[in-house]
This record gives sequence, C-alpha cells and structure tokens, in this order.
Amino acid sequence: MASKLHQKAFSQCEKMFVVLGSPLGKIEISGCKLGVHEIHLERNAVLQNGPADASVSCEVCEASEETAEPLKQCVAWFQAYFCEPWMIEKLPVPPFHHPLLENASFTREVLWTLLRDVKFGEAVSYKQLANLAGNSKAARAVGGAMRSNPVPIIIPCHRVICSSGQTGNYTGGSHLKEWLLSHEKLQKEKLAY
Repeated sequence: MASKLHQKAFSQCEKMFVVLGSPLGKIEISGCKLGVHEIHLERNAVLQNGPADASVSCEVCEASEETAEPLKQCVAWFQAYFCEPWMIEKLPVPPFHHPLLENASFTREVLWTLLRDVKFGEAVSYKQLANLAGNSKAARAVGGAMRSNPVPIIIPCHRVICSSGQTGNYTGGSHLKEWLLSHEKLQKEKLAY
C-alpha cells in the first residue's frame, strides 16, 4: 500500500529537466523539487573526447524554465565529475526522488551500498558488491540492480565489473562504461602525483 501511495506521489511531481552536453554525449536529468528522478545517457553516443583530453567539458544545453535545487546540484556534480573530479568528494550528492531508491528492497540496498562504499577510481565485482550488500549469493541480483539503476554515474554502476576483470554490460553501451572507468583511473593517477 505504501509503495502505491509513493508511486502516485512520484507521478504527480512537477517535473523539470536539464540536458547536459558531455564527453559521453547528451545526459538527460529529470527531477522535481524533492530530488532527481532519473538520469538517461545517450545510447550508443559518439564519444566527443578521450578520457585524457584536457578539453573535456560538461555544459547545460537545455533546461526547464524553472530548475529545482536538486537538479542544480546534479549539474554541479556532473561538471565536477568530468572537469574537476577532485571536487566531487566535497560536493553533496543530489537528493533522489525515485521509488526504487526510497522503498526497502535488495536493489535499494545494493545501489546505496555501491554509492557509499565504492569510491572514484575503484572497481568491484558483482559478487563483491553482493557481499558488501549483505547477500554473498546474490551476484545475479546485483546485475539486475545495476540494470535498474535510475541515476547512473552518480550511483556508479559503471564501477561494477565481472570477476574475470571484463567490464561487462552497461546501460549506455560498453564503450561508455570503458570511457568512465578510464576517466576515473587517469584522474586518480593524476591526483596521486
């Protein structure tokens, strides 16, 4: 009953959007005054710059007439992620307003664990993430949670890889996942110097 009420409240939100031009193509962010609803990556986008390119940028292309604070925070977070990654630890993660991230479930537990425990430049296997989320036998369920992640990159499902070391699948295409992992690895190496 509670989840049906929440779904109804979610569907009645005054929705707003922002579209960012990024090295990964267009990133569409939707949300309301309560939080970010979803982030959509351009499927099979042609990547603009390599991860090592110094001219990487992230700019607003389109936006609703009114932009709620959670969407502004999300834009700032993405701009830092692509252009000044050392800043993302200092920025607040924008609030989310999506039933999958609010209603109790294993998927929610996995996504919040990933956000909290797997840091920039790190990677974890599906099995390791299942362990971190409290169910060592749920590696397949972790894969399902990654596929249903409504806010990719912020909740970093790209950091979840196969035990073999292969990158595995990704919502926007495996080339986006590989770009994100390379970007984080290169930026982390730069910060280590």
